Amino acid sequence: MDVVLWGVIPYLTLALVIGGTVWRYRYDKFGWTTRSSELYESRVLRVASPMFHYGILVVIVGHAVGLVIPESWTDAIGLSDTDYHLLAAIFGLIAALATLVGIGLLIYRRRTTGPVFMATTRNDKLMYLVLLSAIVAGSYITVVGAIDPDGPGVNYRETVSPWFRSIFYLQPDIDAMAAAPLRFHVHVLIGMLLFCLVPFTRLVHIFTAPVHYLFRPYIVYRSRDDGPAPGNRAPRRGWAPVGTADRQR
Repeated sequence: MDVVLWGVIPYLTLALVIGGTVWRYRYDKFGWTTRSSELYESRVLRVASPMFHYGILVVIVGHAVGLVIPESWTDAIGLSDTDYHLLAAIFGLIAALATLVGIGLLIYRRRTTGPVFMATTRNDKLMYLVLLSAIVAGSYITVVGAIDPDGPGVNYRETVSPWFRSIFYLQPDIDAMAAAPLRFHVHVLIGMLLFCLVPFTRLVHIFTAPVHYLFRPYIVYRSRDDGPAPGNRAPRRGWAPVGTADRQR
């Protein structure tokens, strides 16, 4: 079972993410969107969306640092294991709180705002369920690590991180991941399921960076306050609609 969970499923996940993303880009470019519902409700969205996105951004950066950077590198720059876990706990708790509150408000808004709820598909509901489960599982791990930083299995850089890096070496360290506590197993499995959903849900927008906004021409907005009221503008020279007696000469 450990071989299947930590040696086979990760590669199936990578294949599905890469293949699904390529398929989505080739055959559903017009569906590559978040399907924004700001038009229906914006008051709650103005608070919930930045809170969730900034929180999840810190979560992603924290995962990248914890999983990609080996423990020996942080030791080499003089960052002790105690200081590392302290910083991880502080930023992790703040990010977890912001992300949980943000997604809670987003789900509340989607459920209580009629037009937004009517635009919610089964695909969206599954995505929200898995995403919320991943956030709750990760927050639980962060809280446990903050309460008992010296507890057994807290130092994931000795178990989960080596396994994660070994996947890209094509030599998965199954024993390292199997030695991690159950809470890490649950979080990782939910995380892989979430990644499998990314190409087929609105989460695909995480692969889109609005780089073109830096180079597109300016959009010119002209105010109509200084001109005549609509319907009272003086007629202009030019073609008149067919069938009218009032033609311009």
